[in-house]
Amino acid sequence: MHLHDVWFILIAVLWIGYFFLEGFDFGVGVLTKLLARNRDERRVLINTIGPVWDGNEVWLLSAGGATFAAFPEWYATLFSGFYLPLLIILVCLIVRGVAFEYRSKRDEERWQTNWEHAIFWTSVITAFLWGVAFGNIVRGVKIDANMEYVGTFADLLNPYSILGGLVTLTLFTLHGAVFTALKTLGDIRARARRLATVLGLVTAVLALVFLLWTQFEHGNTWSLVALVVAVVSLVAALATNLAGREGWAFTFSGLTIVAAVAMLFLSLFPDVMPSTLNENWSLTVSNASSTPYTLKIMTWCAAVATPIVLLYQGWTYWVFRKRIGTQSIAPSGGH
Repeated sequence: MHLHDVWFILIAVLWIGYFFLEGFDFGVGVLTKLLARNRDERRVLINTIGPVWDGNEVWLLSAGGATFAAFPEWYATLFSGFYLPLLIILVCLIVRGVAFEYRSKRDEERWQTNWEHAIFWTSVITAFLWGVAFGNIVRGVKIDANMEYVGTFADLLNPYSILGGLVTLTLFTLHGAVFTALKTLGDIRARARRLATVLGLVTAVLALVFLLWTQFEHGNTWSLVALVVAVVSLVAALATNLAGREGWAFTFSGLTIVAAVAMLFLSLFPDVMPSTLNENWSLTVSNASSTPYTLKIMTWCAAVATPIVLLYQGWTYWVFRKRIGTQSIAPSGGH
């Protein structure tokens, strides 16, 4: 196995980690409107992810940075061709982060409500657009012989990628509902479990169609294995949620995301961005990668830094592991 193959796997792992972790806090952001009935319940939901949402985004920065360094041609074509949707995602992530921090700066209801609207809509838009982006990466886009994207924004809004966006939106919201049930107390916990059942059924239908479509069009033996794991995990998440086993339900909903994203990367390899104009113009792990020397230096840096980041993030989740409810909310409008 060459180093560019190793770095393709590592980048896949970074995206899997990002969607597993950021997936539930996108879901919680959506639930601030779907689940919460009043101001205190919205504050409970926001507080469940308050200590961890910014740490979750480290995985995105790492994935983007690793792509830039390990596969510069992939990075250049991706960010130039997907400029508008990625710009929208970036703006949403910025506004979403500001909303988390600024919502509690003033006690006025209108002030906090406006920031809560921002949290909801930026969570919905970002969760949807990530599915659209990865749907297009797997499906392939118009790349010419110079490794440049020559399509339009409208080309990115095709049935396959839109379905991918709906899958990530519903799957992340399900993941967030299960996380909410795991992290809260009282009535909101029970309603989160009931909502997770409904979301799970909708997600199951959309995800099954999308994953089967992916397998038939782009799949291989390994992606089929990942598809089976994703389907079994989703069924297990629904079953354990109904049984009130919230820890297991969260584990299985997370495993569904892991398997589904792994399936996309397994379907993609050895390409990193297929060309729909000519398969010989596709970007691959070999023609889009950096030099072996660059990849070697990156590998040593990753070997040192990765365990430190994992230990720190694991410690953060351990410290903030307790459940919270409306009784945990202070009378003022703060966190």
